[in-house]
Amino acid sequence: MTSSPFFINARTVGAHGSTVVFLHGLFGQGRNFTQIAKGLEPDHRSILVDLPNHGRSEWTEEFDYVAMADLVADFLREDAAAEGPVHIVGHSMGGKVAMTLALRNPELVERLVVVDISPVSAVRSMGTFDHLLGSLARLDLDRLEGRSDADAKLRDDIPEDGTRGFLLQNLHSVDGAYRWRANLDLLHSSLPAIGAFPDFDGAQFDGPVLWVAGETSQYIKDEHRESMTSLFPRTRQLTVKGAGHWVHADQPEVFVSALRRFLG
Repeated sequence: MTSSPFFINARTVGAHGSTVVFLHGLFGQGRNFTQIAKGLEPDHRSILVDLPNHGRSEWTEEFDYVAMADLVADFLREDAAAEGPVHIVGHSMGGKVAMTLALRNPELVERLVVVDISPVSAVRSMGTFDHLLGSLARLDLDRLEGRSDADAKLRDDIPEDGTRGFLLQNLHSVDGAYRWRANLDLLHSSLPAIGAFPDFDGAQFDGPVLWVAGETSQYIKDEHRESMTSLFPRTRQLTVKGAGHWVHADQPEVFVSALRRFLG
C-alpha cells in the first residue's frame, strides 16, 4: 500500500504566458503575492504556493529546507513544471526554499528570483520572529471572541498594525473555535533551522538569478555576495529604494516592473 502524496495547496492567477511560481516567507501564504501576480498578467501565469506547514498545505513533523524543497519539486513535476522548467520567485524563508530547489533540481527552474534573503546561516537574525511567534503562542485561542479580540490582545506586544494584520491572516475559525492555519508550534521551535541554510559546497545553479534587496533591510549584506555568486554564478543584484524586508509589499509597482524585465 503506497502512501498518499503530500498535499501542497496552490492557486493560479492568469491563464497565459510563461509560468511563475511564488514561494512566500515565514508565516505567510501564497495569496500574499496576489497583487504581484495580477501585475504580471497577461504575460505570465502565476502559481501562488502555500509552503508546507503554512496556509492550507499539509504539515510536517520537522522543519528541513532540503525536505521542503523536495516536496515543492514533486508538486512542480506533477503540476506547474510538468511540461518544462518554470520561473521561481522566493521571499525570505521561501527564498531559501527556492535556492535549495534550484540547486537540487535545476531542470525544473528556468530563472530564479531571490527576495531579501541570502544563502547563509543567520540564526541571530531570528530574534524578531521569536518575539512575534512567541506573542502568537501566548494567545489563548479557546477564549477568543473574534479576530478583533485577537488583534486587541496582541497590540501591546506587536504595536505595528501591518505586522499584526499579516500574522492574523493565519487565524481561522473551525467549528466555532479559533485555530492557526500555520504550524505555529513547529515553526516557533524550529527558528534556528529556519535561520540556517544547507551546505551545498561545490553545487551550482547555472541559470539566471535576480537577487532583490530591500534598501532598509539587513538580510542581504556585502559579505554575503561571495556565498551567493559561488552557488549562483549568473547573479545580478537589485536594491529597491524605500523597501524593507517585505519588498513586494513595500514597493509593489517597482517589484512588478523588475520581475517583468528579468523574466522577459
